[in-house]
Amino acid sequence: GRSTPWWSSRPCDRGTKRFVNPTNPTTMASNSLKSVNPNAEIMSRAAALFMNINAAKGLQDVMKSNLGPKGTIKMLVGGAGDLKLTKDGNVLLKEMQIQNPTAVMIARTAVAQDDITGDGTSSTVLIIGELLKQAERYLNEGLHPRVLVEGFDAAKSASIKFLETFKIECAGVEAPDKELLTCVAKTALRSKLREELADKLTTIVVDAVCCIANKDEPIDLHMVEIMHMKHKLDSDTRLVQGLVLDHGSRHPDMPKHVDDAFILTCNVSLEYEKSEINSSFMYSDADQRERMVAAEREYTDDVVRQVIALKKKVCDGNDKGFVIITQKGIDPISLDMLAKNNILGLRRAKKRNMERLILSCGGVCVNSPEEFTPECLGYAGKVYEHVLGEEKYTFVEEVRHPQSCTILLKGPNDHTLSQLKDAVRDGLRSVKNTLTDRAVVPGAGAFEAALNVHLLETVRKTVEGRAKRGVEAFAEAMLVIPKTLAENSGYDAQDVCIALADEVAKGTGPVGLDVTTGEPFDPTTAGVYDNYIVKQQILHSAPVIATQLLLVDEVMRAGVNMRKR
Repeated sequence: GRSTPWWSSRPCDRGTKRFVNPTNPTTMASNSLKSVNPNAEIMSRAAALFMNINAAKGLQDVMKSNLGPKGTIKMLVGGAGDLKLTKDGNVLLKEMQIQNPTAVMIARTAVAQDDITGDGTSSTVLIIGELLKQAERYLNEGLHPRVLVEGFDAAKSASIKFLETFKIECAGVEAPDKELLTCVAKTALRSKLREELADKLTTIVVDAVCCIANKDEPIDLHMVEIMHMKHKLDSDTRLVQGLVLDHGSRHPDMPKHVDDAFILTCNVSLEYEKSEINSSFMYSDADQRERMVAAEREYTDDVVRQVIALKKKVCDGNDKGFVIITQKGIDPISLDMLAKNNILGLRRAKKRNMERLILSCGGVCVNSPEEFTPECLGYAGKVYEHVLGEEKYTFVEEVRHPQSCTILLKGPNDHTLSQLKDAVRDGLRSVKNTLTDRAVVPGAGAFEAALNVHLLETVRKTVEGRAKRGVEAFAEAMLVIPKTLAENSGYDAQDVCIALADEVAKGTGPVGLDVTTGEPFDPTTAGVYDNYIVKQQILHSAPVIATQLLLVDEVMRAGVNMRKR
């Protein structure tokens, strides 16, 4: 047979004739793992880095085309053929089936970004991908990943400090600047919806947050009810200064429209309830049975009579109406008694809606019939029922001092409604963030362009040795945002970056990219603002994930299957 070559007896890379140093810790770790677990799958240092960088670049290429107001839309098709049209990075990452472990890690970081701030998912993915892409250039030239990471860390600290000087202070909850809030919401929504619809939703979102904002308490966005009706067009979406309940009255004779209504919100049962323990009653004739049935009903009827008495007390001698909304049930006999007295009764209201009712209409939620007094009543100018097919909706509108409201989303089909719902949630968060942070950042890539110049001209000089390369890579990676905005708007990315750098160097103020003309402009004059917390979170999370991926020197699949435990 053939003689064995000289290199075959020494440890070497599979498929190559290159000698591998047996004292190399990476090789030793691989050999040790193979001896412990022969089934282990191991990826060497170069291959591991290559896989991580490629995965980040692949995910970046998927998300790239969706960034900004000129971004394109992706159609997601489910297994059952259900459709979802979206350009929202968060929805894309949640709905897409990603198998590569590195890409899954990046996607989770971006989704966490959305959970914390409500925006910036696409930007996070792009910046992580670009940091690794820029790092690849230097790694191919033989630079050690640890040196690059040191440069990244220095650049990250300097970037966060620069953000503090770049932000623009604004008013908080006690004196909200509605014009600025509208600009912030418009910038967030235009990157997710078409322009006309985004502009309409902007006003709705700002009014909704201003309605629930209270300077003594943190803003609770759960006090904005998001109700949807598959009805009419998406442009018919509106803000209801009050509440929309997704059920109606259960008696045909009850009034369908009540003006100038007193609202009684309670947690009192108006139906006959069985005893909690097994009990039996013995009777010897029909008369005793009738008396027993009457006694059982007596308690429930007495509660209903107290409601009717309260109605007469506050409504006699005027044209005011009366509505009772309870968390518990109302049985047919009680409904009939209420209907005869022209009282609108709604039963089985959701607990969250009871909280919102009190905030929007006023009054107190009553827990026992003894507390029925005129002081516990709320008020609404108009309560009416809207029937849509088999669905019933009750509108409680024209309330005096609303601290809770409803955004009523309308659309012809399910995917329009889900797109609207995702966009409205992000819009609400952007307005809330502005009021909480008391600061905004000029948008349109202005922060990234200014940061690039700051890192190259100022920070790079303070870093010593080869770590300068890390700062350079970080600075270059920041330009991915203006580059992508330019590409998605149909302009040349390099021309735009050079024009932005020239304008920033003049030091006249923030300089961003005008997506309609492709020229540099001042985003503050056009009202293009980003959330401060979004930029801060991106600078905190993106470099951390990029550095962790750069420092991976081996990928091993040798773990115990967790599901079997």
